[in-house]
Amino acid sequence: MRNRGSVVIMEDNKLCLIKRSRNNSIYYVFPGGGIEPEETPREAAKREAFEELGVTVQINECLAEIEYEGTQYFFLADIVSGSIGTGQGEEFTERSLDRGTYLPMWVEIDDLSAIDVKPLFVAKK
Repeated sequence: MRNRGSVVIMEDNKLCLIKRSRNNSIYYVFPGGGIEPEETPREAAKREAFEELGVTVQINECLAEIEYEGTQYFFLADIVSGSIGTGQGEEFTERSLDRGTYLPMWVEIDDLSAIDVKPLFVAKK
């Protein structure tokens, strides 16, 4: 079990998500990842936003804490600089890892009910 820090970024009635294709299924997740031993959940969320999305963010309040294979923290965040889709994390550079595909994208909030967002609890908030 590993604790995770994730960001919830909303702009212009859209939510930034990562479209995952893995093991013949497609689903969407919030950008984020594992918290390193020396990091706080906020620091991990900020680092993961840069690695996965290519953006620097300002971390705001914690929207949710969910217990699932460790504690998962979801922070509301605002983009300070950078461009979505320019992330250089290992998800994009280590092709030998069998993790499926990652595609950062904006999703209309009105379209969330038609896609498989994990965790749904956070998307509904």
